[in-house]
Amino acid sequence: MGSEPVIADSGKYKGVAVMQDEQRRGLELVQSLTDEQRAKAVLATTKTGNNAAAEAFSDNVVLDYAGLRASELSPEQRELLLALVEEYVGNMSDGHAKVKMAEVEQHLGQTYFAWIGEFGAESTFYYRVHSPVILIEFDHQRPIFLRHLPRRPTRQHIHSVTRTPNGNDYGKDLLRQHYEQSHKAELDATRAALSRVSAD
Repeated sequence: MGSEPVIADSGKYKGVAVMQDEQRRGLELVQSLTDEQRAKAVLATTKTGNNAAAEAFSDNVVLDYAGLRASELSPEQRELLLALVEEYVGNMSDGHAKVKMAEVEQHLGQTYFAWIGEFGAESTFYYRVHSPVILIEFDHQRPIFLRHLPRRPTRQHIHSVTRTPNGNDYGKDLLRQHYEQSHKAELDATRAALSRVSAD
């Protein structure tokens, strides 16, 4: 999901804002961290560009785990992390969301939280929640259409990603890809035979 701007300033939807809860919950979590925890979670304190790695055309992207492991969070911080994940998972229908949250909780010990940027009330930032069963990214990005804004990340352009790691969630035809890469000779022979049959 993404929007630029994130608050409608005219029309019938004037005043409607998007991605604010995702922004707020991420900030709450990073602000709850101790200095020691933050030293692990924060990958960089300066955010100069777009950081989302799993946007469109990145099906089955392989990302290394980075940041702070959820097992190093206090019980209260783990609740903040789960509330953050639920903000995204809750966009599914209730039954699917319940199943997905159960998966997330089962893999909580293998879940990482990573952050790029500062963590003040008006800061621009990127964060990632990553486990074997979910990949969430939130990214303040450079403006595209709001040309009056400086060419640096802004709170007026937000993208988020919610994916199942290696889940083929963009529907890539992995079987066809496998055949084309691993069985090229057999495919070529089959195509040639079909071509001869068609010609007859």
